[in-house]
Amino acid sequence: MKFLPLAAATLLLASVDARAVDLPIQIVAAQNFYGEVAAAIGGNRVAVESVAIPADADPHDFEPSPSVARGVADAAVVVFNGAGYDHWIEHLLESTERPQRTVIEAAGLIGVGEGDNPHVWYDPRTMPAVAGALAEALATLDPEGAADYEKRRQAFVTALAPLDAKVAAIKGRFEGTPITATEPVFGYMADALGLTMTNQEFQTAIMNETEPSARAIAGIVDDLSNGRVKALVYNNQVVDAMTEQLLDAANQANVAVVGVTETVPDGSDYANWMLGQLDTLEKALAGPSS
Repeated sequence: MKFLPLAAATLLLASVDARAVDLPIQIVAAQNFYGEVAAAIGGNRVAVESVAIPADADPHDFEPSPSVARGVADAAVVVFNGAGYDHWIEHLLESTERPQRTVIEAAGLIGVGEGDNPHVWYDPRTMPAVAGALAEALATLDPEGAADYEKRRQAFVTALAPLDAKVAAIKGRFEGTPITATEPVFGYMADALGLTMTNQEFQTAIMNETEPSARAIAGIVDDLSNGRVKALVYNNQVVDAMTEQLLDAANQANVAVVGVTETVPDGSDYANWMLGQLDTLEKALAGPSS
């Protein structure tokens, strides 16, 4: 199995016999947004299976079914998030060793590793990097399709231009604006927008499923209650008693609340999913008078 953790890791062993991979090339994606990229790059030369994680479920608690295990075992290419987010697929990869399988880890492509914030699909750099890794990997496995894969990669990156423009517009208007969050799902996008994210100690504790310190809890509640932040970002897929407390504090202080998710909603795609959330955030930052 060839494990591709870094940008340079799209270089495959020259000894691989490309004709050993039948068309369509079987690809498994651990998250639906990476499956979307794989389908966009591969076209009709690939068959993509995105692991179905319900939109209202916590992806961290996902337990793969036997059919998912079989799909991973049979795949020629596997794309997953990495950085500790989806250990379940790493375990499947280890238990279904396949020498010629190509594995692409999205987090590693942008230099994010174990212990870092794993929600890298909110980083605008990630999808173009995954698209590039897939185009190179597929071209090595299927040289006859190389030109098509590159053409599709360019089209995919071009299609992300409205998202890049929205990020730039919000940054130009609201850079430096303080916001906070219940957990760091939105962290990389907040950085790209130039926003000042507060209470990161609290968010990290929630992400790691540890009890936040009393000081950290008091800090985020105080920021919300006194309107020191412009918006509270929260994960729609993980709403517990602590989240409810923070949402209540935000609502009482008229701090805007913005819900985000960890999976693409049914019927949407990556770019529209991101644009919709950014539209909601932009309105929240602008305030009711805008």
